[in-house]
Amino acid sequence: MKKGQIYEGYVERLDFPNKGLVRCGDESAVVKNTVPGQKISFLVNKKRKGKAEGRLIEVLERAEYEIESPCPHFGECGGCNYLNLPYEKQLEIKESQLMRLLQPMFVKQMQLNGSGNDLTAYIAGIFEGIKPAPVQTEYRNKMEFSFGDEFKGGPLALGMHKRGSFYDIVSVKDCRIADGDYRMVLSCVLDYFTEENIAFFHRINHTGYLRHLLVRKGRKTGELLIALVTTTQETHDLEPLVGKLLELPLAGKITGVIHTKNDSLADVVQSDDTVILYGKDYFYEELLGLRFRISQFSFFQTNTLGAEVLYETAREFVGSVSKDSTIFDLYSGTGTIAQLLAPVAKKVIGVEIVEEAVAAARENARLNNLGNCEFIAGDVLKVIDDIEEKPDVIILDPPRDGIHPKALQKIINFQVERIVYISCKPTSLARDLDALLDGGYRMERAAAVDQFPGTGHVETVVLMSRIDTQ
Repeated sequence: MKKGQIYEGYVERLDFPNKGLVRCGDESAVVKNTVPGQKISFLVNKKRKGKAEGRLIEVLERAEYEIESPCPHFGECGGCNYLNLPYEKQLEIKESQLMRLLQPMFVKQMQLNGSGNDLTAYIAGIFEGIKPAPVQTEYRNKMEFSFGDEFKGGPLALGMHKRGSFYDIVSVKDCRIADGDYRMVLSCVLDYFTEENIAFFHRINHTGYLRHLLVRKGRKTGELLIALVTTTQETHDLEPLVGKLLELPLAGKITGVIHTKNDSLADVVQSDDTVILYGKDYFYEELLGLRFRISQFSFFQTNTLGAEVLYETAREFVGSVSKDSTIFDLYSGTGTIAQLLAPVAKKVIGVEIVEEAVAAARENARLNNLGNCEFIAGDVLKVIDDIEEKPDVIILDPPRDGIHPKALQKIINFQVERIVYISCKPTSLARDLDALLDGGYRMERAAAVDQFPGTGHVETVVLMSRIDTQ
């Protein structure tokens, strides 16, 4: 294959994340935003060390199982990849991607254990399949929308980035993964600023006012928090907008509208200053019988009902623990897992690098009357050496890039009986499992959990046990 040339071929499989393997005779290329079974045309735009990467031009033949997407923005918006697939097929693809990544780890464990040569049966004895999301539409409890234009010089837009574009925005008024209340709020805000003729913040010349709209809602409580993010380059009276928002016939209830000011040049949602325009700057959500106070930037699983499946799986994998046990919840976020395990342990210690998340974890533990939870702000690599207590069980829920190798070695050195690893990125999980196998741990149970239908993301939970305790 030559760079700059157009080719046609069939998509053989889809590797994580969203990488279609396209076969053209004796050659192949990786083309994103495709699904197995499609015949496509693509332009080779990269070729390195004999490996070709292409950009999708056109789907010439659809896969036999493809369906019409329920979302009119699909294909243009970059938020979803699989809305043209039946849900069962989405789960099948995610499970097969995960298995391709983890299979070398199963092979390695078989060899370390001397467990024969029937790999299929061996994997079946450990991997429990993929658990579907309780709902497949309108599941997100948080959306970050961006202001911009759909094309250069076009009218004001508010929504998600176009697929493959850093600048163009699609106004996703009919988004299928966002709650109906979110769509109403988006339309109200977009219409208001269009009528007022107020400009968005241009990412190239760094001028303008409107940056982002953040909407969060408690799936269980119905409470909404709305945050408008702008620069300070202009001053506008936002009270009329608040009035229009409060008049919307929402299914939920707005508990707060806030104005967040952000003059950073980076395209990120952050706060230099926040003003409460109405109500308060937080709302409440419930998960597995616990209550959580959530603010604008609090980390909380984006799919509440899916998170319940994920955390119930993790809690089941932890199994029974002694009332004298100490549990470490590393990369603890707002302390959800720690609080779920607190009733069965003597003490749970959470470590999280984001200070705001730690403050929220402490507040939520007080809210749930859990006095045996301690939350420490800091990097796991640096903090765990200074903790006086020694863990009996360790829970790991790291960010997408996984665990720093030095931190992982310190975790291994505790030699706890059980480690439960929750992963949001299978490639990082496979790398860390390799180190855990070398450190004397073995996979005992594993399961995938689909938290994000319509997208290529999947969560994985793995129970690791020390070989000398089996």
